[in-house]
Parts: sequence; structure tokens; C-alpha cells
Amino acid sequence: MKQQTRNTPKIVVIGGGTGLPVILNGLRKRDADITAVVTVADDGGSSGIIRDYINVVPPGDIRNVLVALSDLPDVYKDIFQYRFNSKDQFFSGHAIGNLIIAALSEMENRGIFNAVQELSELMKVDGHVYPAANTPLVLNAEFTDGSEISGEAEISAAGKTIKKVWVTTNGEGKPEAMPEVIDAIMNADQIVLGPGSLFTSILPNLMIENVGRAVCETKAEVIYICNIMTQKGETEHFSDADHVKVLNSHLGKNFIDTVLVNTENVPSDYLDRQKYDEYLYQVKHDFSGLREQGTRVISDNFLLMRDRGIFHNGDQVVDELMRLTGRPKSWNDDEFN
Repeated sequence: MKQQTRNTPKIVVIGGGTGLPVILNGLRKRDADITAVVTVADDGGSSGIIRDYINVVPPGDIRNVLVALSDLPDVYKDIFQYRFNSKDQFFSGHAIGNLIIAALSEMENRGIFNAVQELSELMKVDGHVYPAANTPLVLNAEFTDGSEISGEAEISAAGKTIKKVWVTTNGEGKPEAMPEVIDAIMNADQIVLGPGSLFTSILPNLMIENVGRAVCETKAEVIYICNIMTQKGETEHFSDADHVKVLNSHLGKNFIDTVLVNTENVPSDYLDRQKYDEYLYQVKHDFSGLREQGTRVISDNFLLMRDRGIFHNGDQVVDELMRLTGRPKSWNDDEFN
């Protein structure tokens, strides 16, 4: 674990999906005290199957974050990430790490939070990994036509325009984050949201009441990393200002202080649309719409093109995040445009 100094910035990254490890990998190379708050509303793939059978928090996003922050040799991380192929009917599609997380959660018999803390020690995690809640959450959505549906995978596949989302538990009581999650948010220097699916990776965390309240009340700068591409079933035809508007409206106030926006053009013929079929078009820019919401705009080339896919350049984004650490919200916006 790297040596922390008194001036080391405390950065909390909130999200899920494939975008979260990209930022965490970049932050690990820098002098930062990292906390990852990971969504627990995933119900697809191996995570969804495990969740249905043994009623534990879906482990897939947590597995990827643990690997991103682990100091173990690559060979051990590769084993943890190994996914059985279709010939192994009993284990088909399951990642070894998902099974280990589920087993530890069952052994702890106190929910996944303690299991992840124990596994973090075993994997020599450089930072903190906190599930957003200690119990599985159900993501619910209302569409603009008035209909409602439950389940992350079902929401994305509905092909309708989402009006709002919220989370519930399978049992009684409202969703609640552990005190460690709230303490990390309130004591942070910087809160980072994304990149990731707006309605199914970022908002499920913020819809946990005490998490959303903490993000609104913290003195830390709240930074949103806007997606580069719009997403089928979630953000079709969205501008960057539309993304921020959805976040602000869900929490009832303009809480996003700064947004990072990619301005590099994505070649129209580069993306493999069969492999990345959820991506549609490049997000359009509406800088005036962002500023109307009181948001500082930082625009730059954050694009990484690899294997016919479109990603954020984690190192470039982290360079910007580190430049912003410790800077007051009242800085002159013009210096960043």
C-alpha cells in the first residue's frame, strides 16, 4: 500500500459497471486516498444468477473494483477474474471471484459489507471498497408513458424513455448505506460520479436516501464524468447537459459542481456496433445548458479508442481530477474553459 501523507486528497468514486475500474486504475498510480462506493442493484449475467439463487448482493461490479485496487500479482488477479466457459454447464458463465464473494458473504452471515472488507485485506486492496448497501437492492423505473418496471436488465431492455428511477429492498425497510459509506462521503475532498450508465450504474447509489443526502451536504467538490456515447435504453439523444439535469432532478437540487466533457470526435466508422451494441451516438454538447445549472465545465480530449471500442482515457481523466483536488468551488470558471 502506498504511503499516505497529511496532504493526500481523499477521493470517493461512486458508480458501477466497466467505467468505475478505469478511474480507479488511474487513481492507484497517484497520491490519493481512494474509496470506491459500488452499486448493488445489478441483476444481470453471473451476478444476477448468483443473486437469485442465494440472495446475496450481486458481486460482479465489486469483483472488478477489488481487482482494480488490488496489489496482488497479476496471476492471482487473473484467477479471481477467470470466467468458466459454456462447456462447464454447472459453472457456465460464472467468474471465480463472484463465487468467492458470495461464499464469504454467506460465511459472514452479516451481509456483504463485512465480507468485502475481509476480502479487501486478503487481496491487499489499496484503498477502501464499500458496497453502496449491505443488502441486495431492486432498481425501479417509471417511464414517460407512465408505465413502471423493476430490475436493471429489464429497465435497459424496455426500449422506453426513463422518467425517474428509485431503489427498494426485497424485504421490509428502506435502503440504507453503512455508516462507513456516509463518513467517507462527508470527509472527502472530492466526490467523483461515473463514468457509467446514468440510470443503472450511478443513480442507484444516489437513490439510497442517506447516500444522496450526504452527496448533497458534503463540502467536497462533486464531479461528474459525462459519458462519451449515448446508451440504448437509457440516454438516447441526450446532451451532456441532459445527463446533469437528470442527476440534479433526482436529488432535488443542483449538486453537480464540475463536469468533465470529452470534446474529441469519435470517427463514425470506428465503433464495433455488434460488440458494443448498447452505444448509439456521441453525446452532444450543451455548454450553456450546463452553466445554467451552475456547473463548471472542463472540456478536453478524454477519449481512448481501443479494440474498436470507445472508452475514457483513465490517465487523462485522473490527471484532471488530481489537478482539481483541494481547489475551492469558487474558482473562476473561465480558467477551466
